[in-house]
Amino acid sequence: MEKTLKQDEIDALFQAARTNHQEVRPDIRARVLPYNFSAAGQISTEQLRAISMLNDLFARNLTHNLSAWLRTRLQVNLVSAEQITFNDFLLRIPEISYVASVRLEPLGALSVLQLDVAIAPPIVDLLLGGEGQQAPLRELTDIEEAIVASTLEIVCRELTTAWQPVGLSFNLERRQMQTQTARIMPVTEKTLCLSFEIRMPEASGLLNLAFPAVVANTILRRLTGEWGGRRRHAVDSRKRIETAARQLVFGTTLQLPSVRIEARELEDLEVGKLLRLRLPANSGAELRAGGQLLFRAHPVRVGPHRGARLESRAGTAGD
Repeated sequence: MEKTLKQDEIDALFQAARTNHQEVRPDIRARVLPYNFSAAGQISTEQLRAISMLNDLFARNLTHNLSAWLRTRLQVNLVSAEQITFNDFLLRIPEISYVASVRLEPLGALSVLQLDVAIAPPIVDLLLGGEGQQAPLRELTDIEEAIVASTLEIVCRELTTAWQPVGLSFNLERRQMQTQTARIMPVTEKTLCLSFEIRMPEASGLLNLAFPAVVANTILRRLTGEWGGRRRHAVDSRKRIETAARQLVFGTTLQLPSVRIEARELEDLEVGKLLRLRLPANSGAELRAGGQLLFRAHPVRVGPHRGARLESRAGTAGD
């Protein structure tokens, strides 16, 4: 006996089917978040900690060496480490200031070093036998500029020593005028700016360093690898690399040990001639992979194929 459905029952079935279909469909929604492109490449907390460790070492070394060289009490402290555009760095330079270019090897890039002129007169006075008296703010004479340059060479030497784990060498080039400084790197380039305070009995001032982006990225990458600790999933990554490395293919050879042959013997070679290699009759062959000697071996036959019977590992006693 067939059952005839009423219209309301048919509508109820369609509604139930539509509801079930909607329940099984996954709720896929695109999650869109705002992104600030100006924040790209910002120094992380981990990298900032590594930079601070490195520059605290530089500040301590510079404190001791400059104090001994100037024969006075002196303190160098790291004030800040930040990423700013080169234009912002230029705006911070006072109108009367000592600015020099520093070449970083082996990258061959130029960085900018700026020293407040306020601490130049006490340094000059001390090195000329005085007591380090302060003087009115003015441009430096040629003699004073040469003395300040010798002081900055010590700064670069201590930078090289402190930044040895990064593999950079600081070489002082020459003083740059305000108009020349803006040409060292693009004004819109993001730089790593380090600020140090130099405090003397009679004066104090800032020593600022600005690194271009290519140097900053190299520094941060190497510092993170040196002091950043192990990253998350480092063990899993290492295992994947080891698994992939075991699938690499190397060319291998089974050959006689290398011997020296006189040129005239090679010149007289012809088909059918016997060439004496001057090797003992019991001398074995060498199994090499990628040109590297791995085992002493003897050639053998395995069915229709040739093989090698390994005798001893290369480099072990008895070789």
